[in-house]
Amino acid sequence: MHLSFKSLIAVVIFSCGTKPASEKAFSEAPPDESEFVAYNNPPAEDFNLEGSDMLAVLLADKCMLAMGGREAWDNTRYISWNFFGRRNHLWDKHTGEVRIEDPDNDITVLMNINNKAGKVFKNGEQISDSTEYFLEKGYGWWINDSYWLVMPFKLKDSGVTLKYLGEDSTNTGSPADLLKLTFDEVGLTPQNLYEVWLDTDSKLVTQWAYYPDNNASEPRFVMPWTDYKKHGKILLSGNRGEYSLDNIEVLTEVPNDIFNNHEIPISSIWN
Repeated sequence: MHLSFKSLIAVVIFSCGTKPASEKAFSEAPPDESEFVAYNNPPAEDFNLEGSDMLAVLLADKCMLAMGGREAWDNTRYISWNFFGRRNHLWDKHTGEVRIEDPDNDITVLMNINNKAGKVFKNGEQISDSTEYFLEKGYGWWINDSYWLVMPFKLKDSGVTLKYLGEDSTNTGSPADLLKLTFDEVGLTPQNLYEVWLDTDSKLVTQWAYYPDNNASEPRFVMPWTDYKKHGKILLSGNRGEYSLDNIEVLTEVPNDIFNNHEIPISSIWN
C-alpha cells in the first residue's frame, strides 16, 4: 500500500530532468533552507551534509515524513521481526538491548548493541568458550537484518553521503527519484553502495539496489521495497521480492525479562 503525504507538506517543485543535482546547481536555485527546518529531521552526527546534494537531503526528509515523521521514529521503542525465515529479532531502540534468535541452530544472543556486552545460549545452555565470537556474530546479524527493515529511517545516518541521480523508474515502471548512498568508515562494510528509488508521489522507498563495492559497475541485486503497513505510528515494509520480513511488530512494552531470560521466546510477543 502506498500512501501520499503531499497534503501534509508544502510541495517544492524542481525541474529535475535526469541531471545530477551537482550539475543542475548552476541553473537552478537550491531548496530554500527553511524547507529543511519544516521537516524537523536533523542529520545524525557526522552525516556528510557538506558532501551531499541538497535535493537528495530534502527528499530524505520527505521520505522520513512519509514513513511517519521523525518524532514518531524517535518515540518508537520496541521493534520485532523475522529476517527471511532465518532469525528473529527484538530491539529496544531506546536502550540498545537486543534479543536475536537463530532457531535452526538453537542459538539465542542477548546483548546491547551499543557496547556489545551480553551473553549467548546454545541448546538452552549458556556458553562461555566462544561468547565473544557469537556476540560479534550477533552484532553483525543485527546490523544487516535491521538495515533491511529500517533503512529509509537511516538516510541521514552518521557517515552517509547522499547524492541525487535524477528521475528514474522502478522495474515495475513507477516514476521515482533515484538517490545514491555511500558510507565513510561506518558500519561493518563501509565499501558498500546503495541506490534507492523514492516514489514520485508517496516519497516512500519502493526499490533498492546493492553494490558490494562503490566501484562496482553492476549491482549484486535490485529488489522491491513494498507492502507498507502501519506499525505503531510508523510505516514499515516487509516485501523484498523473493524474500520477506515477517512478524513485524512495533510495541510499547514487552515482558520485563525478555532481554535477560533466554527462555522467553520472541514469538511469545507476536500477535
